[in-house]
Amino acid sequence: QVQLAESGGGLVQAGESLRLSCAASGSGISTYTMAWFRQRSGEEREFVARISLAGIALYYADSVRGRFTISRDDAKNTVFLQMNSLKPEDTAVYYCAGGTRYSGAYYPESLVDFWGQGTQVTVTS
Repeated sequence: QVQLAESGGGLVQAGESLRLSCAASGSGISTYTMAWFRQRSGEEREFVARISLAGIALYYADSVRGRFTISRDDAKNTVFLQMNSLKPEDTAVYYCAGGTRYSGAYYPESLVDFWGQGTQVTVTS
């Protein structure tokens, strides 16, 4: 079973950048699709980005496309989310996730096999 630990969250001003990391343990991640989700206060968790095996394909939610970049380093068992031009509406708890199942650009929570505990990102105006 894969355990995930996110880091890199924090408090930033609008327009600034943050880089989230997701370190995996228990098993290598090279055979898993990996993703980031987020949950704003009082709202349901939503998909942010997904990266396929070997990073061949990338998928993004419309709200972050062009600002966020997902990447992976399988040798270091780590997934990243580079977040640029942050907006107050990006404020949320960000979760790393992964699994063996996927379906193109659509990646619902029902396909996720394992989750991290989350890291808080707060963007002030």
